[in-house]
Amino acid sequence: MLAPSIPLSLYIHIPWCIRKCPYCDFNSHEKSGALPEKAYVDALLFDLETQKKAIEGRTIETLFIGGGTPSLFSPDSLEALLQGIRSRVSVADAAEITLEANPGTAESGRFSRYREIGLTRLSIGIQSFDPGLLTKIGRIHDGQEAIAAAEMAKAAGFSEFNLDLMFGLPGQTEALALNDIQTAIGLNPTHLSFYQLTLEPNTVFHKYPPILPHEEDTWSIQELGQSRLRQAGFLQYEVSAYAQEGSRCRHNLNYWQFGDYLGIGAGAHGKITASETGVIVRTQRLKQPLSYMKAAQEEAPLGDASQVAPEEIPFEFLMNGLRLREGFEISHFKARTGFEMDTLEPTLSTLVNDRLIERTPTHIRCSEHGFNFLDSILEHFLSRPC
Repeated sequence: MLAPSIPLSLYIHIPWCIRKCPYCDFNSHEKSGALPEKAYVDALLFDLETQKKAIEGRTIETLFIGGGTPSLFSPDSLEALLQGIRSRVSVADAAEITLEANPGTAESGRFSRYREIGLTRLSIGIQSFDPGLLTKIGRIHDGQEAIAAAEMAKAAGFSEFNLDLMFGLPGQTEALALNDIQTAIGLNPTHLSFYQLTLEPNTVFHKYPPILPHEEDTWSIQELGQSRLRQAGFLQYEVSAYAQEGSRCRHNLNYWQFGDYLGIGAGAHGKITASETGVIVRTQRLKQPLSYMKAAQEEAPLGDASQVAPEEIPFEFLMNGLRLREGFEISHFKARTGFEMDTLEPTLSTLVNDRLIERTPTHIRCSEHGFNFLDSILEHFLSRPC
């Protein structure tokens, strides 16, 4: 019986945005007219109702409201959502509750209300403070709006908030990248996401690729950025996540530590370990918001579910756990997969001998050198199955 000991999160997807960014491959849809907030909240709560049996007896420790641009929803709608969730499932009193917000939709009164209704953390999609770079990547806010959004978050009482920054942007230089980082640090967030722009399939940028900085320049920007963040007290704990002491994102940590999470909302994904059998089931909801709401209104199926093949579980665990600087706890491997550690042999020993992986009495992690070659390390486990 694995499930009772595995932490549980809830992911809530709100798919609308003002304008879809050309690099975005998330399930997001440009809004036209007023949003159907009540109908969508009703659909979310119906979705939760249909899945709550799978988490019976368990407590949700973190909630994350992502999108899209969830901050387009009014505080009243989000309050009704949170109240509806708490009336249906067990939520920890000290739950971390995060809302994604964009500077283009930021408004001080709304941020204050978000804090009042129980949100504990904001994640603000800045990407850059430079107006030229923001235009090139299709963002609708400018640098001053980005700064104002962070100031509003602090004024509203959010002691924990994240700023998203991207690097490797079209036309970005080291000087522009470092200015973005320094500006972000000056706003005193507790957490920063610092990640490289990638051209994902099914995006405008993939179809019409912009001219990006040379690979060596991008690598230099990454190293300089990491150094500046480290100097400012932001410790890298995952590939693209940096936090002040005590401010790591608990929700995302649960993903990387192979915890369970329920997913509700159009296009939302979930991973749940069955209490009785230990079987891991992945779920995905209907992607189109109108189809999702219609199905909920008709009490029809909202998506699909599939069992993760047992032979795939060790690799899925590694794919998440090795993203963390500290790696994964050896005790978690069996507790969350049902497999013994020797399942990873002989590949694990080979990588330890090659000094790409380090093994301590409690943890398995990438070495300092190996962390830069994470994809290659994972390929070893994929080409020589666990």
